Amino acid sequence: MYELKTKENNQSVLEFIENVESPKKREDAYRLLDIFSDVTGYKAKMWGPSMIGFGKYHYKYASGHEGDAPLVGFSPRKAKISLYFAPGESKRDELLKRFGKHTTGKACVYINKVADIDEEVLKELIAASVEFLRELYPSTAE
Repeated sequence: MYELKTKENNQSVLEFIENVESPKKREDAYRLLDIFSDVTGYKAKMWGPSMIGFGKYHYKYASGHEGDAPLVGFSPRKAKISLYFAPGESKRDELLKRFGKHTTGKACVYINKVADIDEEVLKELIAASVEFLRELYPSTAE
């Protein structure tokens, strides 16, 4: 059976950020920590070795695969900063048009630095993603 790698753990978020090699990425990680915390109202938790997540929900797919995931999160990776939002959230594409310099994956939005994006649009993306997942998984979103 498939073992999910990205699980909530007790690793220190601040310690993780302090170990980010690039001083600029470290500064951006602290800024994102403030924004995500303020918008969600959740305490940051580490998910796996490198994702900082906020809140959580339990998902179950038609295939039977199920697990827990953060409602939203980010990871200050070496190449780019990954921002994690709900895939399928309908407002996402419209908001991304006003977001600033980024690239996208299925669930991720990648940025080079916080200065490249509109922080107000980031706040809207976070709020829309949390709202979407709370509606999709009402009994498990915390």
